[in-house]
Amino acid sequence: MEDIERDWDKPVSEAGIAAKTSVIVRVGMLDLAAGTGSFRVREMMHRIAYPLGVHVRADVNLTDIEASCTDGKDRITEVVDLPTTGVNTERIWLLEHFADWFNVNLGTGSMYHRQADVSEGLMQHLDKKDASQVSADLSKQLREQKKAERHAQDDPVLDVLEAVSAQAEEGETVARPLHMRDIEEAQIRVDEASAESAASDTASQSGGSASERRDERREQVRSRIKERAHKPPKEYAEHFAAPGRNANGQGGITVRQAHERLDMIEHRKPLYSPAFAGLASACACASFVFLLGGGPFDMIGAFVGAGLGHWLRRRLFAHHLNQFFVTFVCVAVAALACTGTLRLIGLFNPVALQHDTAYIGAMLFVIPGFPLITGGLDMAKIDFPSGVQRITYVLCIILMATLAGWMVASIVHLNPQGFEPLGLNPVVNCLLRMLFAFIGVWGFSVMFNSPQRMCLVAATIGLITDTLRLEIVDAGVPAEAGAFIGALLAGLLASAWRSAVRRGWLAPHLGYPRICLTVPSIVIMVPGLYMYQAMFHLGQFDTLNALDWAFRAFMVILCLPIGLAMARVITDKSWRYDI
Repeated sequence: MEDIERDWDKPVSEAGIAAKTSVIVRVGMLDLAAGTGSFRVREMMHRIAYPLGVHVRADVNLTDIEASCTDGKDRITEVVDLPTTGVNTERIWLLEHFADWFNVNLGTGSMYHRQADVSEGLMQHLDKKDASQVSADLSKQLREQKKAERHAQDDPVLDVLEAVSAQAEEGETVARPLHMRDIEEAQIRVDEASAESAASDTASQSGGSASERRDERREQVRSRIKERAHKPPKEYAEHFAAPGRNANGQGGITVRQAHERLDMIEHRKPLYSPAFAGLASACACASFVFLLGGGPFDMIGAFVGAGLGHWLRRRLFAHHLNQFFVTFVCVAVAALACTGTLRLIGLFNPVALQHDTAYIGAMLFVIPGFPLITGGLDMAKIDFPSGVQRITYVLCIILMATLAGWMVASIVHLNPQGFEPLGLNPVVNCLLRMLFAFIGVWGFSVMFNSPQRMCLVAATIGLITDTLRLEIVDAGVPAEAGAFIGALLAGLLASAWRSAVRRGWLAPHLGYPRICLTVPSIVIMVPGLYMYQAMFHLGQFDTLNALDWAFRAFMVILCLPIGLAMARVITDKSWRYDI
């Protein structure tokens, strides 16, 4: 700590190994706390270490990092532990911008986003609540600035200067000074042909003489040249001025400035209130129920139960209570609220009393989609310690959720037998699937704290992939193969989106990390109904059916990360080869 304090106000490139390591490991810690996998945490730490000339060897697990850093002269090992784990896709996105801002200011260039100016501007506005809107505004300013530069390149004044320069004699090696009258006369000669018709019209209207029109054009040229001479250079633009950058563009960030921005990223408040997050959970689970085959009564029950359950979960997490305890309590509350809602509706319409499966949909907001998918991706990268830990964590969450649901079902005498067929027209059913897939993925993205633009992009990908999955399963394709195809397509679409942003086909502020788009779009494919059915039959000591449902769930779950990993192998060289 004394070494870090001593280098606190030094440029980070000139600081000691302790100060450099503090920045590297803290970036990895924040990324890990946001729910991403160990392969992304290592990638992020290497992106910070590279411009500092530091080599990092890190062991990343579910809630801890042990990193050894060396600069060739000194070596230091730092260990950090997290009290718990969670998901925050906005933080993952902001850390990508931080890494680009860090690299650009240390002279190595942007590694992730095509236009680093957005990252630099965003790092100056981390105090704003809606960082996505800030990045959009910066992107718009960049477009306007480029448009102005293109317009300046077509400015006739530049043509005048070229015309005057062309008059120099070929044998001259010393440039002659250009007088204002030379520029004015050249401007007039360049514009004279195109201005004759306009001048004649003006003369007919105003009655001015040719000499007066010439003087007027000469005055316009003077004012335009004066304006160009006093235009501030691009590097002085307020929003894109990197703090402390020296003349060479390197070493300008101090240790203090790096940690101050990481402080602001770490302590950002959630984008959505518990009430709005509860509404998003209600929409997501109600949509999930329809995609599983449920009807209006099932959707209403799931809407009420999931909304209340997730609102309570956000409230309890604010008090830093144990995750497994919170999961058990919130699932029980959600199941009871769903059942109570249907019983209340049953007073007016007895048909609602027959929908015993709806409460399963009310529990689906606790599905640990991020650790489930990232655990599978870690295993695909042969990082088994992290992958096994994440899958074990997923099994613990699922166990607590299904146990709570089974206990509620036993107390209130529920007997879930699945959803009744709706008998919809195939075209209408497909259109409704598209609608509810979009709403469902949007809801899960909000639960993951994604900015609204990110939510809409993920929802669009989910609309395509989940509808396709359900349609091909209806056509006779096994559910496991459908899950694989859906996840593969989601990964390819997310990679195509990233590529379109990098190539400039889409605005730079829309460059979101793949994991923030793929996981919300495929979490709705997780077979929550299968998992609960396995626990329900296990509680009834019906071992054969319990194993049947458990293996069905296992096969579908297994195919989801495999599909994403295949998409990364196809589109990413770092995944294609073992090097």
